[in-house]
Amino acid sequence: MYYDVLFIISAVMLAFYALIWKRKYSVYFTLIFLLIPLAIRGYVLQANAEILNQAITGIKLCYIGGPFLLLFIMFAIFDLCNLNSKKWLRIVFLFTSTIMYLPILTIGSGTIFYKDIKLEFINGEPNLIKTYGPVHKFYFIFIIVYLVITISVTAYSLKKKKDVSKKNLIILLCCEFITAFLFFATRIFHTKFELAPVAYIVSEFVFLIIIRRLSLYDISETAIDTFAKNSNTGFISFDNHFNYLASNKLAKEVFPSLEDLRTDSNAAKNPLLNFVVISKIKAFNEDNTKNYYHKKVDDKIYQVNITYLYEGKRKRGYLLYIQDDTKDQKYISLLNDFNGKLKDEVAEKTKNIVKMHDNLILGMATMVESRDNSTGGHIKRTSDVVGILIDEITKDTSEDKLELSPEFCHNLIKAAPMHDLGKIAVDDAILRKPGRFTDEEFEIMKTHASEGARIVHEILKETDDYNFHILAENVAHYHHERWDGSGYPEGLKGEAIPLEARIMAIADVYDALVSKRVYKESMSFEQADKIIMEGFGKHFDKQLEKYYVAARTRMEKYYAEKDATL
Repeated sequence: MYYDVLFIISAVMLAFYALIWKRKYSVYFTLIFLLIPLAIRGYVLQANAEILNQAITGIKLCYIGGPFLLLFIMFAIFDLCNLNSKKWLRIVFLFTSTIMYLPILTIGSGTIFYKDIKLEFINGEPNLIKTYGPVHKFYFIFIIVYLVITISVTAYSLKKKKDVSKKNLIILLCCEFITAFLFFATRIFHTKFELAPVAYIVSEFVFLIIIRRLSLYDISETAIDTFAKNSNTGFISFDNHFNYLASNKLAKEVFPSLEDLRTDSNAAKNPLLNFVVISKIKAFNEDNTKNYYHKKVDDKIYQVNITYLYEGKRKRGYLLYIQDDTKDQKYISLLNDFNGKLKDEVAEKTKNIVKMHDNLILGMATMVESRDNSTGGHIKRTSDVVGILIDEITKDTSEDKLELSPEFCHNLIKAAPMHDLGKIAVDDAILRKPGRFTDEEFEIMKTHASEGARIVHEILKETDDYNFHILAENVAHYHHERWDGSGYPEGLKGEAIPLEARIMAIADVYDALVSKRVYKESMSFEQADKIIMEGFGKHFDKQLEKYYVAARTRMEKYYAEKDATL
């Protein structure tokens, strides 16, 4: 009855293990729970043997506990302690255990493990009389080695491993000492019944306690179980070919078409699902950043996240999980409305500030111009001519066209009025002289370019628009440079002259030619055109010639209209 009870207990524990089994459990746990009832069954056969062969069969089953059960327990403890032993090492241990078990199979037919074995009956109970062979003593050495390794690994993990439960390790260590004691107690104290089966039952009980907690330590498994049972989270899964696998209640509420799908049917063939689900998965396949979207159902807004469905390391399909995002989306919508209004208000204020800033600069330029000996309007006319030239440049569709960004065009037109700001630093006696300058006076007059660059720099140094700052400074500084290097103030040549200054130079010279000054009459369009055309390649950039030619008629019309209003 002793062995029968132990066998029943082991079978019940096996059944309980089967009920709680999860795929992520180590295979060694399964082997342990399968082999323990088998080994205890061997003791039952011995205890009830009527003939020697039945007893020998029972002995062979009992000895499974030594080479294999202890081996699998040792491997299971390796896994529990997160010690990834090498595959080749486990193969060596398994091979050694198999070699150790082979002599046991010779019991009854050979003499290397048992020299002799007899079955006697004392008071009706079977009694085995064994004479041990030369290999038998190695069996116990083998058992001791496994027990020492197992206890050492557990003790090491208890001291060094922080990623393993201390409570579990203490329970394991106690179990190992109890198992070791029970395993050898029968031989030491010559007990009537074998205590090794009790050691197996203790091991089963301890492993059941520990593996019940294993899932709690696996964050991926607990998180999935929690999400799956949460009524606020929906799940839909498809295989790689968009065949429908499964979904939960919330998913079917968000996508009612799922109710019409049968497991393994192709969701892409359902027009509605193909549009609202499968098309999103295909977009995700092409661009992994498109891994979520929103779906509105009645007064709720759900966020649908798309990810890959894995089985181990294999990508087996797609998983969509759905969460109620109504509160956040309404908050974001409210925030966007507020931000939109705020942005509009800021844009309007900024526009007013920029306009005021531009008017201030234009006012300064006009003030400077009022000190000059021109008839006035020079800065306005040159700005308009620059606009005409830029318009012709941007309309060009030829292969060798000059590429200008919208930002560059806007900034150049805006900066054009600032090109002569440096004249504020020139003495009135020179600036307002009615005749031509002497060489000395002209040298002083030429300083207005460098002074203009300095003044523009000071005016714009705090602006956030760095590109406009540099362009305006270049226009003021270099608009008197010449393509052949004979200009001032730096004597720059060719493309070393900034493009904005090269365009400004054409507008500045053209206006000076066709406008009346106190020291000269206005020049005819034909005369001015001849001088400008002769200047390309010398004074002006040759590549700008075609744009001047294209703009010439518009420029003449512009000045003719200006003259008519005077």
